[in-house]
Amino acid sequence: MKRFSLIASLGAMSVVLAACQTGGPAGGGVPVVNRTPAGIEGSWIDANGITSSFNGGVFETRTTDTNEKLAEGSYRYQSPQLVEIDMRSLVRGTVSRVNCALVSPSQLNCTSSTGAHFSLNRRA
Repeated sequence: MKRFSLIASLGAMSVVLAACQTGGPAGGGVPVVNRTPAGIEGSWIDANGITSSFNGGVFETRTTDTNEKLAEGSYRYQSPQLVEIDMRSLVRGTVSRVNCALVSPSQLNCTSSTGAHFSLNRRA
């Protein structure tokens, strides 16, 4: 009788363990997706309708209507909220540095090396 109880207990335990391994994530097996953008990666727009894109260290600005490239350059994070952009204006033929602070997931406040201030808002 002891042997039967031991076998029954082991059998029940293996069913429980198998259920734990194949049960998947809680909540019906639907994975949770974080939709909050990380850092400044993606597309942004300023008050004049100029779009800026940040992708893997490459920075570009373009007109919204004709998609003409206005500036290009690179960027690097100084901290999770501070970004330094080195850019070359294709229109003016100048090179400048811009420092930006990510003040919220959807707003980037920037100051150019000449002291000009502007904000960018994340495009949906």
